Amino acid sequence: MMRAKSKLKKILDERELSIRKCAEMADLKVETVRRMYNDTTMQYQRDTLGALCKALDCEISDLLELIEE
Repeated sequence: MMRAKSKLKKILDERELSIRKCAEMADLKVETVRRMYNDTTMQYQRDTLGALCKALDCEISDLLELIEE
């Protein structure tokens, strides 16, 4: 079975950005960013992905990857 996995932790760690700072930059709730950071998000909202891509200047493929479970 394939599933989408968040790579937000890797991005934020590499850029030395906190979850709170990322949430501010993307104008998102801290808990929304925390769930994605910890890869516990059950559904990815289009608006959330768009806001993160814009704030982090990246593509959706930088935020998510498909993995085999």
